[in-house]
Amino acid sequence: MGCRIAGCGKALPQLAVTNDDLAQLVDTSDEWIVERTGIHRRHIAIGETATDLAAAACTDALARADLAPADIDLLICMTISPDSVVPSQASLIRARIGLDNAIAFDLNAACTGCIYGMEVASTMIEASMLSQGVASPLAHRRNPLRRALVVGAERLSRITDWSDRATCVLFGDGAGAVVLEWSEEAPGILASFLKNTDDDTLCLTCDQSFDMSTFPFAEGAACESVGAVMGIQAVDKEGNPAGIAPHLPFIRMQGQRVFKFATAAIVEAAREVCERAGVSLDEVSCIVPHQANDRIIRYAAKKLGVPYERWQVSIGEVGNTSASSVLMALSDAYAAGRIQAGDKVMLVGFGGGLTSGALLFVA
Repeated sequence: MGCRIAGCGKALPQLAVTNDDLAQLVDTSDEWIVERTGIHRRHIAIGETATDLAAAACTDALARADLAPADIDLLICMTISPDSVVPSQASLIRARIGLDNAIAFDLNAACTGCIYGMEVASTMIEASMLSQGVASPLAHRRNPLRRALVVGAERLSRITDWSDRATCVLFGDGAGAVVLEWSEEAPGILASFLKNTDDDTLCLTCDQSFDMSTFPFAEGAACESVGAVMGIQAVDKEGNPAGIAPHLPFIRMQGQRVFKFATAAIVEAAREVCERAGVSLDEVSCIVPHQANDRIIRYAAKKLGVPYERWQVSIGEVGNTSASSVLMALSDAYAAGRIQAGDKVMLVGFGGGLTSGALLFVA
């Protein structure tokens, strides 16, 4: 028994932006971007909101699971670029598609959000179903949960500095969703692994950017920044101080440091989740990684000894879509027929925070 994946969905904005389009904005080229990232194009939301994209992905997942909105008891939305803070992005999605019976909340674990979100949803469902199954006297104190929608929705275009060549070529917009459903027969999720590592060099940040000059109680106070909050100074790849511009709520990244973290994180998470499940990597039919950089995926594949052909790679058409990345790629894998009933499938991610994790399930 356990939580099985009943359906997957995804949604992309209409506008596709090619590498040649970006070459009109910054000093870059299609060859330069493809060689370093594997990205050919990404989709950018112009008229679409994060709510639009998430609602479309959720509706797609529900249809593939042959379920109605009323069947969903829980909605978790992973995002770092919501349409609003209050109401939460999950609340906006709940209202849009009519999830009248669902509790809803947001979760931020950056690009690893989908792994965290699925783990939270599955453990909440498991706790609810098992307490009811043993006729626990405490069962009535919990919400009865059987099915969940877990959705990643991002408009990273709104927090991307389009004059910064190092980052603007990487990111795109989109949403991915999955329906989790309790099953008495299916093994579902076999194991999970979550980890947080302090970003003590500020290699990946996005300041909230509060301008203290407009704050009436602290005349002359300094501008807040993530570095000030953590009490540390950002450094560049040589270890020298690197300033982060105030009042610019954009993604800032030290590429080489992120690459080093990411490759190690994927390898560790993949090995740990297999060990917890008592499964060898050779038994895993498909690995669906966070779509950050094709070079990262290729490096991890070589390090783990898993042929590149067993990895779902979708980055070329969508770029890095943060919390929606793995779920969008998972939807692609199902659509392409790469995942069959009974297959063992691994989801693995890494992201800002720093976060990392993996989840192993039986399709």
